[in-house]
Amino acid sequence: MMAALAVLASPPAHAQTTYAPTQVNADAGSVTTIGHWQIQDEAKAQQSGAEISLTSFSTEDWYPVSGRATVMAGLLENGTYKNDVFYSDNLRAVQVPDSSGNLFVTSWWYRAEFTLSKDAAGRHTLLRTNGMIASADVWINGHLVADHADVAGAYPVHAFDVTRWVHAGANILAMRVHPADPRKSLSMGWVDWNPTPPDNNMGPWRGVDILQTGPVELSFPHVLSTLSLPDLAHATITVKVDAKNLDTVAHDATITGTVAGVPIQQTVHLAPGQTQVVSFSPSTTPELALNHPKIWWPVGMGEHPLYQLEMTAAVDGATSDRATATFGVRSVSSSLTKEGYRQFFINGKPVLIRGGGWAPDMFLRDDPARMDAEFSYVLNLGLNAIRSEGKLENKRFYDLADRNGILILAGWECCDKWESAAKTGGAPWTAADMKVAGDSMASEARLLRNHPSVIGFLIGSDNPPPQPIAKMYVDTLHAADWSLPIISAAVAKGTAEAGPSGLKMDGPYDWIPPSYWYADKLGGAFGFDSEVSAGADIPRLEDVQRMLSPQEQEALWKYPEARQYHASADWSTFAVLTPFDKALAARYGAPTNLTDYVAKAQLDNYDNVRAQFEAFNAHMDADKPATGVIYWMLNNAWPSLHWHLYDYFMNPAGAYFGAKKANELVHIQYSYDTNGIVLVNHTLDDVHGLQANIRVRNLDGSVRYEKHLQNVDLAGNHAQSLATLPAIAGLSSAYFIELDLASSDGKPVSRNVYWLSTRADVLDWANSNWYLTPLTQYADLTALRSLPSATSKVLATTRREGNDDITTVTLSVPASSKAVALFQHVSIKRGAHGNLALPILWNDNDVTLWPGESIVLTARYASQEMAAPVVEVSGWNVPVQSVPATASQGTDH
Repeated sequence: MMAALAVLASPPAHAQTTYAPTQVNADAGSVTTIGHWQIQDEAKAQQSGAEISLTSFSTEDWYPVSGRATVMAGLLENGTYKNDVFYSDNLRAVQVPDSSGNLFVTSWWYRAEFTLSKDAAGRHTLLRTNGMIASADVWINGHLVADHADVAGAYPVHAFDVTRWVHAGANILAMRVHPADPRKSLSMGWVDWNPTPPDNNMGPWRGVDILQTGPVELSFPHVLSTLSLPDLAHATITVKVDAKNLDTVAHDATITGTVAGVPIQQTVHLAPGQTQVVSFSPSTTPELALNHPKIWWPVGMGEHPLYQLEMTAAVDGATSDRATATFGVRSVSSSLTKEGYRQFFINGKPVLIRGGGWAPDMFLRDDPARMDAEFSYVLNLGLNAIRSEGKLENKRFYDLADRNGILILAGWECCDKWESAAKTGGAPWTAADMKVAGDSMASEARLLRNHPSVIGFLIGSDNPPPQPIAKMYVDTLHAADWSLPIISAAVAKGTAEAGPSGLKMDGPYDWIPPSYWYADKLGGAFGFDSEVSAGADIPRLEDVQRMLSPQEQEALWKYPEARQYHASADWSTFAVLTPFDKALAARYGAPTNLTDYVAKAQLDNYDNVRAQFEAFNAHMDADKPATGVIYWMLNNAWPSLHWHLYDYFMNPAGAYFGAKKANELVHIQYSYDTNGIVLVNHTLDDVHGLQANIRVRNLDGSVRYEKHLQNVDLAGNHAQSLATLPAIAGLSSAYFIELDLASSDGKPVSRNVYWLSTRADVLDWANSNWYLTPLTQYADLTALRSLPSATSKVLATTRREGNDDITTVTLSVPASSKAVALFQHVSIKRGAHGNLALPILWNDNDVTLWPGESIVLTARYASQEMAAPVVEVSGWNVPVQSVPATASQGTDH
């Protein structure tokens, strides 16, 4: 886990700054990113690119924006919209044409000034675009460099030698960015995750770079490693790099460097304009056969060491260019189970993929601190994987995955131009589309292939691509030395080129009960489920209140049929929360107000998300094994009532802590299908001498069944049955199962509490559809409402560790308490009336304790020199209380 949690950056309310020109590093091999732009609607800047790209052109009244800003992100930077576009339905107003017409049906100009040093004389200057939505015409200093046919698509990387058009001093880059439409261009679409951004994300979303190089350029460094299995004792390293002569005369280039500490050197002769792939391997450099290499493992299975590659090209004794890469030594493979589902193996060991679907910011704003925090949440959740369905990220994302041991399943997205050729009635692709798609695949392959975290690429999502496109993708990947699994689609369909997908996408996406996950059909826990969840994930009350208007808040708990703008896209099935609301009222009782609704939703989300991951845990070694599950989704592109393990405000709620509980590395859990108790070990190490306590309690806390087990051994990477609960007479209509697992020396390992009903949820399987299975009977947990108020004692202290504060909270329920303290949630505020401390990493939360029990919780969050932190504790039947988290203090209620 990361040593510190960065404070999330907030975009400026209004960009007042006139930015200085981007100063280009003159060193050979340097890469300088354009730091900012000025942008303007073409309707208001009607001059030609030749004029706009001159230093004499005036940009008065243009918008200054960040170097990776889409048009909409740039307008938000400038405070263009008076109302928060993330609140209520304010975003709708952005889509209404202003007096000059709709802002986003015309092209927009991006203009930047960059300065070259006199020291750059004799060098080549390259302009590199890293993806453009949807396309752009590019000028430098009055000269057209490339038109929109050459710079098109969200993912292709293009480099242009612009040496003849630049000079020492001030230079002007201007780009006319053409409107985007994901139905017509290979850009990005948002399906039903949230409303479509008004500008369709038009702009240079991955930024633009200026490169300086000598006569020979190095590009696309690549490291291939082959690991000996099963002993992991040896690895062979192969290094490749493209060397290109940019001059009109021949050159000899000497390429030197180190890879994994091994020196490498080779001299090549390059004709004018020639590109040659330069390779190093044990046949040229015997030391590249490594003994006892450092092995990269996914989180929970081992460490994640990384190696470095550094290369320099020299011409006539002078440095011409440099290339670097980071890589890991590991083996990735996959095969199909006898049922036809994909099983991944890392370094020869089977791994149960437990992940979530990734969403970037809706406006593709670049926030390194937030991305760091999101990866810290993934680790804290106990997940080991992220799936990207389109919305593929930049290098920083994959670097974070590498360093933290998070597996990445990347792939193209569904439901827009990317998949139109695979759909009946979809628009066929043109030759231009095929070129953009091929360039996209080649660019992504070069970006991803060095990262040990990446374990495969899905060339289709809801549909596999048709044969010509599938062949193009596979051929392009193979040409890039792609050694990882190529997966036809996220559904159970295949292509001749990539074979059966081995994945399923059978729903649900809307509410079903926890017991659903243990079924042997549809979305039950068997095989590899590429995207699945029980739908609505309701944020905590403070977030509901800051994202919804008072009218929307009232509708949320009163009117199950009401459409919610923050549930899903307007047209979508999921724009209403009817199945969730109906189940919530039937199982927990009709909500009496918004606070009651949100409280009940937290119990339901925790219970359901935990069950989803636990069912896959329980079946990882079954005859019909579970091999992977991707929770739909990990996060949100904007504040949402649907599909997330943590919300847009990064305020962990019931869904988060349910997932965290289920994904403990060593874990004890209840199985709905067998009434059994199961132990799970996601590490590779065997555990010996475990102690387990099993209690079944009535609503009044009385123990109706108890069993203590000692000297339990648990093999690594394995799930095993521990016990089966017998039929128990005299249970209250709602009852509890309390599970405790400890090490041989008595230290806590895993604690898990379930609230169950003697009345079962009954699924109507015959009437299932693609997004849910209806019920003919709901469980009855309404008796939970009758719990008397519980007594809870809170002690809290805080200490500083680096840039973080660590708050320790001891919760205890005195033996004199009248009842269990159900689902206690702990949050931390910066002062009594301050904001919540977010992002925050808890070791546990949303905990349930009986009289006489206690638990110690810890939280890590970024320190701020402000008021002392205050711990706030609330619960299902526990009055809200606040305690300063300074010296040890406590309070009884």
